[in-house]
Amino acid sequence: MASEDAAAQARWENDLAITIPLGDEAYMVTGLDKVQEQVAGAIKNQSHVFSIVDLESDHLIGRGMLFSVNYVNRSAMLGIVIGEPEFQNRGYGVDATRLLLDFAFNLLNLNSVMLGAFAFNERAIAAYRKVGFREIGRRREARLIGGRYHDAILMDILACEFTGGFLKLPEASATAA
Repeated sequence: MASEDAAAQARWENDLAITIPLGDEAYMVTGLDKVQEQVAGAIKNQSHVFSIVDLESDHLIGRGMLFSVNYVNRSAMLGIVIGEPEFQNRGYGVDATRLLLDFAFNLLNLNSVMLGAFAFNERAIAAYRKVGFREIGRRREARLIGGRYHDAILMDILACEFTGGFLKLPEASATAA
């Protein structure tokens, strides 16, 4: 994540079509100053927050993060958003989720990553399943949006279930002492 990403992030956080599926972000207007402060804090604290960029155009299209990292129990929560509508439904979310899991399992040495999604966010749930997440629970009527209740789905994946990582480790040398 870089400080120049704040303007796009603020735009996404103020777009209800993007934030309602995410959760609490939809309930407050987010100013550019606040997002710049959050980005600066994430950089300063070396948080696990990453920009998602289209490699062809070098265009910022989203954000992914690992949060509530617990190094004792080797677990974390995952959050992701593809904020640019023209890049949605093109596989970027699946690839970015795989990269986050690769980082979580192969560099941070975590064992379990969990996330939450609203039941109406079928596109996200399908992407999470494609990567290997499994539903582990459902909180019925957890969120009231527009006069209708929606279930919250909890999903997780274990390190032993994760396949398809991008990280390429150097081969061990046969002559290493």
